Amino acid sequence: MSPQEITGRVKWYNPAKAYGFIARDDGQGDVFVHRSALDAVPAGTLREGDHVAFTVEMSPRGPRAENVRLIA
Repeated sequence: MSPQEITGRVKWYNPAKAYGFIARDDGQGDVFVHRSALDAVPAGTLREGDHVAFTVEMSPRGPRAENVRLIA
């Protein structure tokens, strides 16, 4: 895990709509995730409860997950 990465659990993800939310492990709230941020995750495999590592970028609508990858 790189220093700027944080971890969390997938709260929910809708593959048909291509977005969902990740609950941060550090308790700092939920982060929006879009399919475009899942380069390291095979299409259709992100599930509720999956443990992930990601970076956070601020968007006009709030925090957004980027560079999402599954972790054990």
